[in-house]
Amino acid sequence: MKLFVTGIGTEVGKTVCSAILTKYFNTDYWKPIQSGDLHFSDSMKIQDWVGENIVIHPETYRLQLAASPHQSAKEEGITIDLNEFKLPETQNNLIIEGAGGLMVPLNNKEFIIDLIEKLQLPVALVVRNYLGCINHTLLSIMALNQKKINLKYLILNGTFPSDTERIICENIQPETEIIRIPDIENITKENIEKSTKQLTNLE
Repeated sequence: MKLFVTGIGTEVGKTVCSAILTKYFNTDYWKPIQSGDLHFSDSMKIQDWVGENIVIHPETYRLQLAASPHQSAKEEGITIDLNEFKLPETQNNLIIEGAGGLMVPLNNKEFIIDLIEKLQLPVALVVRNYLGCINHTLLSIMALNQKKINLKYLILNGTFPSDTERIICENIQPETEIIRIPDIENITKENIEKSTKQLTNLE
């Protein structure tokens, strides 16, 4: 099983959800692009939250500036090249975590969604409740459908008003599984473990 975790925007909890999925499916982890926070990268957070035994594959691009990857790369005189991305060789399952949402630019012409398409991966879309989240979720689903990318999981991260949840869930394909992850106030290894144990029957 290989799965690309993306979100409907930034700060929706992709890394926490990636940690839970990594633990649940007992996978390796790969963050293809890290923009900023190199002293405490998403790979480091996953290591902290999931444990020492996890295999974390090195990022293809590690960029200093905490900004959109195309901008961070430009600051360093780099152009991100889609051909540089190769899935890590592993016999194990693999969780791949993107940067921001689907339409985050990697260079002047290509976006995160193009990377997903190139790697030919199914997607887990992380959704968090805020004003505008329905619009961002449905636009993300539309973009995935347009490129015929398989939305394997829709992850509802935190609590949602019932009307919001209903509209979102009515607009996914019947084969898309819904994962509900409760709010984690204090993100620790123990609380990630607790949330993982609450997941059941995912394939």
